[in-house]
Amino acid sequence: MSKLEVCCYSADCAIKAERAGADRIELCAGKQEGGITPSIGMLDLVSHQISIPVHPIVRPRGGDFCYSESEFAIIKRDIDQIRDLGFPGIVIGILTEDGHIDVERMQQILRQSAGMSITFHRAFDMCANPLLALSQLTDLGVDRILTSGQQQTAEVGLPLIRTLIQQSQRPVIMPGGGISLTNIHKFIEVGVQEIHTSACQTIPSCMRYRKAGVNMNTDSEADEFAQFQVDSDMVAAMKEVFAPNVVRFRQQSG
Repeated sequence: MSKLEVCCYSADCAIKAERAGADRIELCAGKQEGGITPSIGMLDLVSHQISIPVHPIVRPRGGDFCYSESEFAIIKRDIDQIRDLGFPGIVIGILTEDGHIDVERMQQILRQSAGMSITFHRAFDMCANPLLALSQLTDLGVDRILTSGQQQTAEVGLPLIRTLIQQSQRPVIMPGGGISLTNIHKFIEVGVQEIHTSACQTIPSCMRYRKAGVNMNTDSEADEFAQFQVDSDMVAAMKEVFAPNVVRFRQQSG
């Protein structure tokens, strides 16, 4: 069955994505950091307002995916809170200093998350050896791998994504990174069953007064009076294209 997963950085985005037809939500905070663990307030609100599956990301900071002992302790505490709130899955990824899957720590995470769906996120795209990583994640028993094919966008990474799909029935290979209505057909053609998208748009802040010369962001070029939002029309259009064409591809392949 095809699944359209939408990456959401707020409760409002999650609500819009569900109404537009998303099948699942990856819930994050910190868009500029590539996604970090949402606050307990966001998690609690979403757990009560969203009926489709929501998988929060568990990532204590931006940057790399090699964590200190204290960071790993935070990861485990966050997982406990997410599980206690009733979320059915998490999105996580941990690497060693040498760019391989941290098998020992991932084993701990899987034991702690028993009964939850586990997505290994785009830490996979930072691995030294993607085929070895696939083998390790298969042995670990994760449910899916989110990947751009180790390229800046999934469209550029299609050759590796195709290879991964050919070599894996489980975990599911879920491409993500720059997938939109204009290129979704390319992923359908290689046989994907699940797709990850931000389906994003930027909208202006509702503030009328805007203080000049003061910036709260370390990136002085960032527009602090703009907000990231899910584009409901884009989600609906992608869902309309994705679901029937995946079924058609299966029938033709069979």
